[in-house]
Amino acid sequence: MKCLLKYQWVKLPRSHLPSGKGVMGYWAKLAAKAAFRKGQANYCGYTNEVNVGTWSGGMVGLKSILGIKSRQKALEIMDILANLRYIEYTLDPVTKKLTYCIKDFVVKCSGEPCIGSGIVYTSDGYGFLCLPRNITQRLADSGYVFEESDAWLDLWCHTVWQDPQNLFSSAAPAVQYGRQGAVLTLETLGQRWGWEKTKVWRFLQKNKDAFSLHKLPGSYGCLIFNTIYPTRAPVALPETAEIIRILDIIRICGSNAYSPGTDNARLNRLIALYSQTAADLCTPTPEAAMPENRVAVSAHITRAYFSPQNCVNCDYDCKGIDGYNGKPIPRFQKQEAFDTS
Repeated sequence: MKCLLKYQWVKLPRSHLPSGKGVMGYWAKLAAKAAFRKGQANYCGYTNEVNVGTWSGGMVGLKSILGIKSRQKALEIMDILANLRYIEYTLDPVTKKLTYCIKDFVVKCSGEPCIGSGIVYTSDGYGFLCLPRNITQRLADSGYVFEESDAWLDLWCHTVWQDPQNLFSSAAPAVQYGRQGAVLTLETLGQRWGWEKTKVWRFLQKNKDAFSLHKLPGSYGCLIFNTIYPTRAPVALPETAEIIRILDIIRICGSNAYSPGTDNARLNRLIALYSQTAADLCTPTPEAAMPENRVAVSAHITRAYFSPQNCVNCDYDCKGIDGYNGKPIPRFQKQEAFDTS
């Protein structure tokens, strides 16, 4: 299905959780293990009542989910996520029972419910998470310096697919920040993540299997495509020639529009304003899809030439067709047909 910029959620398969350091990577691991429906969960011989988006167990299970060995480190991560309002958790000092709740979790879903045994927890590598598009905005607003998993999830949350205001997203899922943020720069991403431009470049090169960068001419910036975003069918990344062709059409559509600012700002504004118009121009009309007809037929012809001197290329242009009965004219009869003496 389409994934438009106006949609509140994006899908993240559990088989493609971000790796590396960062609070968002830990959040994704916690969310991937939470219960997807209300029920009873068994852990270490205990039966716990859990609700949607919660998990209940012990410290050993929490360390296993986070992929760390230190109990103190695990609690520090939980405190950071709680302070950023991503989770809520409780730890019983007597029973050592720990329960956490994912605050940004889809409670209502339009899909079909799971059928089977009383399983309430999600399975590793199965299904997907629904991520709010603005889930990483809290880090940017607070001046938090992003880690690798934070930046990875930030790009994923801002992926659009077949959005009418971004013609490039019709070719492949593209990363877009806001209505006028289809074309990005390394400087812009560096300011958002708290990184140097060279670090942004190294990060994109390291994760090019997921995020493909395409440099645009001049100082326009670059396009970033999400190569593993879930779509109905496999999507091939557009070639450089196709990207330049779309870019030229958008620039032609907005050639008479006054657009101040840098080249990147102007191009982003043109993409947002003229993507729909450019899409109509890129779509072939039914007349263009018809087979080529080398003889023009029109009701407004005011003059016709039947002399052989005026039909100097009739063998090729007219295909040797008799205009009266539509049958091919034998080559030895063509001179007689046009003989005016």
